[in-house]
Amino acid sequence: MTIHREGYSILLIALLILTTLNMLLYYLAPQKIVLQNAVLVASIIIFLFLLQFFRNPPLKIQLQEGKVLAPADGKVVVIEETTESEYFKDKRKQISIFMSPLNVHVNRVPVSGVVKYVRYHSGSYLVAWHPKSSTENERNTVVIRQRDGKEILVRQIAGVLARRICCYVKEGQRVVQGTEFGFIKFGSRVDVFLPLNAKITVQLHQKTTAGKTVIAELAQN
Repeated sequence: MTIHREGYSILLIALLILTTLNMLLYYLAPQKIVLQNAVLVASIIIFLFLLQFFRNPPLKIQLQEGKVLAPADGKVVVIEETTESEYFKDKRKQISIFMSPLNVHVNRVPVSGVVKYVRYHSGSYLVAWHPKSSTENERNTVVIRQRDGKEILVRQIAGVLARRICCYVKEGQRVVQGTEFGFIKFGSRVDVFLPLNAKITVQLHQKTTAGKTVIAELAQN
């Protein structure tokens, strides 16, 4: 299992703190065996949780032109027609994927193309499934224009626990479907905004795998 680079420093700090705590208990309270064992077990559970959160399983990328791949592991919580007010400022189809702390939190490019727009917005930390989280929470918006001119908007949204959104792409950069473009720490959500004539291929509550699950098919010109 490989570990995502965003986890290196956190895992090292957690390991140092937990090791120090257990050593202090061992030397300062040698008779309290039950307490020592309880803290040791809790420390192992905490470290394993962090380890699995920052896991980054290898992915064999298979390009699928005309199809939109899931940008995140998780569960589909929203499928609706709505107004996207930041970039398109018109009606779009929206698909939202909720990532629990148990999911892989690597975000992947849904379609190949050129990054036309990247904007970070500070904000609140409502629960990720809240209807207003898409417009009021801390978030980062990325728009990718395909070679046929179609544009897809992907929005990373922080949740109650997620307090850092990482985005690795810049405007003007060419990106390839399925490759990594970002990471969100500790529970979050990713929204995708599609043209109205896109065919949705997922259902509510369906589980998705980033870079593999086809969430929509785009109409051909």
